[in-house]
Amino acid sequence: MADAVPGASVPLRLALVAGEASGDVLAAQLLRGLQARWPGLRAAGIGGEALQAAGFEAWWPSEKLAVRGYVEVLRHYREIVGIRRRLRERLLAQRPTLFMGIDAPDFNLALEADLRAAGIPTVHFVAPAIWAWRPERVALIRRACDHVLCIFPFEPALLAEHGIAATYVGHPLAAVIPDEPNRAGARQRIGVDDALALVALLPGSRRAEIAHLLPRFLQAAARMRRDRPDIRFVLPAVPALEPAIRAQVAGSDVADAVTVLRGGAHTALAACDAVLVASGTATLEAALFKRPMVIAYHMHPLSWWLTQRKRLQPWVGLPNILAREFLVPELLQDAATPEALARETLAWLADDAAARTRRAQVVACFAELHAALRRDTVGLTVQALEPLLARGGRQ
Repeated sequence: MADAVPGASVPLRLALVAGEASGDVLAAQLLRGLQARWPGLRAAGIGGEALQAAGFEAWWPSEKLAVRGYVEVLRHYREIVGIRRRLRERLLAQRPTLFMGIDAPDFNLALEADLRAAGIPTVHFVAPAIWAWRPERVALIRRACDHVLCIFPFEPALLAEHGIAATYVGHPLAAVIPDEPNRAGARQRIGVDDALALVALLPGSRRAEIAHLLPRFLQAAARMRRDRPDIRFVLPAVPALEPAIRAQVAGSDVADAVTVLRGGAHTALAACDAVLVASGTATLEAALFKRPMVIAYHMHPLSWWLTQRKRLQPWVGLPNILAREFLVPELLQDAATPEALARETLAWLADDAAARTRRAQVVACFAELHAALRRDTVGLTVQALEPLLARGGRQ
């Protein structure tokens, strides 16, 4: 039958958990590719709007898991643990052909370990960054995952050292984002004149990030505008947080200069000249769009202290980690002042020889990164999943 792998006796039922907006987008791209290979495949679990648009049945919205930082997690601990317990019970009762956790390792790895112990094949997409922080996770990964799908080329060999099966599949977005984004077309869609300087503000997709970072970003925007009255800003909003984001923008000093989009992060990145971005997956997206950026982060002081104790590298932004140098500025915690954010962002927009050379060097590095991450992600994922799906289909 078209919806089952060779050797399987039941239709394919895939369980997925995507815990935030970036994971939701990645999972939706993968799901569409898997549906093209196995047209009868059904998928359900935890996901957002992108997954649901691909035919996914969301038992809980991904926003429920979009929490970052130790203190923030503690505030939502009972709810998140309750969701995981109910999801585990449902999956153990229904026994999907395969479970795939999309990133969100704090939620997914423990769940994967329980499911795998019960005989359900498990795959984790986006390898936990044990090379950057929390190396103690490797034992849990080995116990939890039948296979890990890696988005960076050096990760499979590192995982193999610990007895973990892994495949480098590239980054799905590297195949979707064009080498030369259509800046003029994106500006036309959002109604911004091509001659104006445009900065994209990406403060994150979690409530805590909007609370901690968006006020700083808006204050930085006000300072930028004092130096460059012609500057404009575009702010893509996760739909679930759009009302809160619009309220903050409306109460700021730059309400008339900020265009808020519902979703539309890729439109904003294509249209802009520079990006002020929260540390996370969005930094890699900005790099794939070849946009110079300033990476920022701010969280509860206790969360920050605990996080810093587990860091293994001097960089936090993915473009810098992959380049192993500070290609772009990182302003973290106390350093993420509105004044510093404004200064570093405006430096990317300067019209002098040194600034032009700096921009060209960064764009060239991002182009090399894009080429390294572009693979047939869906095809490689299908190859990695096929034996596991066949095993799960014979349950």
